[in-house]
Amino acid sequence: MSRMGVTIERLLAGPPVDAAAESLAQHRARLGDLPWLAPRDLIDEIDATGLLGRGGAGFPVARKWRTIAGRPTGRAVVVVNGAEGEPASHKDRLLMAHRPHLIIDGAILAAEAIGADEIIFYVGSEHLTARRAIGHAVDERRHEIDQRVRLFGAPPTYVAGEASAAVNAIDTGQALPLTKPPSIAERGVDGAPTLVQNVESLAYVALIARGGADWYRSAGLAETPGTALVTLSGAAAGNGVREIELGSTLRELTDPAGAGLDGVRAVLVGGYFGTWATALTVRDLPLDPAVLSSVGLTFGCGMVGLLREDECGVAITAAVMSFLADERAGRCGPCVHGLASIGDATRRVAQGEAGTSDLVDIERWTGLVRGRGACHHPDGAAQLMASAFDVFGDEFLHHARTGRCSVADRRVEAPHRPDLHVVPSRTEAA
Repeated sequence: MSRMGVTIERLLAGPPVDAAAESLAQHRARLGDLPWLAPRDLIDEIDATGLLGRGGAGFPVARKWRTIAGRPTGRAVVVVNGAEGEPASHKDRLLMAHRPHLIIDGAILAAEAIGADEIIFYVGSEHLTARRAIGHAVDERRHEIDQRVRLFGAPPTYVAGEASAAVNAIDTGQALPLTKPPSIAERGVDGAPTLVQNVESLAYVALIARGGADWYRSAGLAETPGTALVTLSGAAAGNGVREIELGSTLRELTDPAGAGLDGVRAVLVGGYFGTWATALTVRDLPLDPAVLSSVGLTFGCGMVGLLREDECGVAITAAVMSFLADERAGRCGPCVHGLASIGDATRRVAQGEAGTSDLVDIERWTGLVRGRGACHHPDGAAQLMASAFDVFGDEFLHHARTGRCSVADRRVEAPHRPDLHVVPSRTEAA
């Protein structure tokens, strides 16, 4: 399992992902029964792997579990987070649709480790195939799960996947982040300590319980070992979800896809709360959370979007910023007023309806919303906007001064939905 740009399958091992969901019989034949480990032993094993959460924040999984497992006795809840409200990412819904029993294994192990008496599968209501697969798999295994189990449809909003928003949605039907103490690890669903964990993280726990820490660390980098699911979109012919060793470079990710980085000028790394970078800057940079963070980038949700030389970075950024402004939680000034103003001004720049003073306003507003929101939504949006100015600064200026797009040398049009698919339809085909 050496890292030579070769995709290795762990999470996606098994039946082809273009086939039906792996059945319980197939799952058991491939991996055997779910082993039992004492809660402390399991958490220690996860800690030894260095497994980071795969929902976007990258928080150490073992540390998160210990916070709840170490509480006084009493009920607790596990929320399996499959909301995936990030339109540019498709990894979670693919995993749910094709490896549901691996996720259920991880949920059972998590419940046993923290002493939970309820497991809630929180799946995006628009992810129809994933919801059906998870629901069918849960029905197959209800007889062997000691905890109460229920499925909950996550609202089709960007913020619905945030951990406290998931708890709030389950309790009240409002998928809005909670802004006041105590934390959900202390008082979450129905007032019980609650673990909210991404589906990819839980699927990996199921494999770690079988293979152990040494097996997990045999792939990836010593500092950040393992594999991760990445959604590749844009100019590459092999668009879709791929499993890579952490530390593989962008060049290694794209070359097996059949296109490489020829004709690519910029890359969006980490999704809508991620960062733009030039292709030259990141082509040989390891796709690793620690390495990316050290140079001001973010691994985020594992999304990599490639921008062609003939595509307008200003128009795409405007489309994303308008989306994030519309998807705001709406509970504080930086969201309600700041993001709305940034989104509107960026759209006008993209359409050739703004001047250089608007660029000054966007830059000022971007700085003002940082760190002042009731949740992290304004921070993520500001990070993306700031990186767009860094990468596409000359293009923004050309749009503002001339009303024309410097990339295509034409009169600009309304922000569109280019091949990068940064603002795709939320509804999954049945």
